[in-house]
Amino acid sequence: MAKIDRSIVEEMEAFAGLAAADIDEFLDRATPLRVAKDKAIFAQDEEAERFFLLLDGVVRVVQNTKDGHQVIARYVAAGSFIGIAPAIGRTRYPATAEAAIDCVALSWPMGLWPELSARFPQFAANTYKTVGMRLAETQERVVELSIAQVEQRVANAVLRLVRQTGKKTKDGIAIEFPLSRQDIAEMTGTTLHTVSRLLSAWEGAGIVSSRRQKITVVDPHRLMVIGQGRPET
Repeated sequence: MAKIDRSIVEEMEAFAGLAAADIDEFLDRATPLRVAKDKAIFAQDEEAERFFLLLDGVVRVVQNTKDGHQVIARYVAAGSFIGIAPAIGRTRYPATAEAAIDCVALSWPMGLWPELSARFPQFAANTYKTVGMRLAETQERVVELSIAQVEQRVANAVLRLVRQTGKKTKDGIAIEFPLSRQDIAEMTGTTLHTVSRLLSAWEGAGIVSSRRQKITVVDPHRLMVIGQGRPET
């Protein structure tokens, strides 16, 4: 197998603070893989046998509830570790990770986790930082579901995706992967009808552009004002 070029990953936050030789050791023990759009990288409740670093693409993290409903927990952009069950004290994956678009990743056997965490404390620190950020996002969303109006929840969900995966274009900031209105409904605990109504209204007001599962935020400031529940001035 060809050696993985360190330059692909050395600027990623996952390896921040690690020496070049340490990164090379990580890469020497990694297995590359490609995952086609909508295919699962791993499934909820499976034994956590490997952990992954997303090199390219976007991953959709989905949880199935006991009553059979599907909830989109988050989207993960390139440069992030996924499947890091040991970091949250789990031996099984707590959710399913699906490729929202074609993805390229690296994977390592989970058996390496204790060794790598012990030998490279900065790697462990970076990983727990990622876990902390995801927990903070989850807490933020729980609060939103409890007290925020549905318009705020949808606006904040779109803004989160813009921050994570947005790409500047001549028309605004585009979310660079297919995102259906049903996806947004599942992220925000609302209905497809409500999301469609809001996006249509925002499009009419020149705040977003939405077509063929592609969303571009034309006026991020106005969307942020909506997300904060403040009246427009």
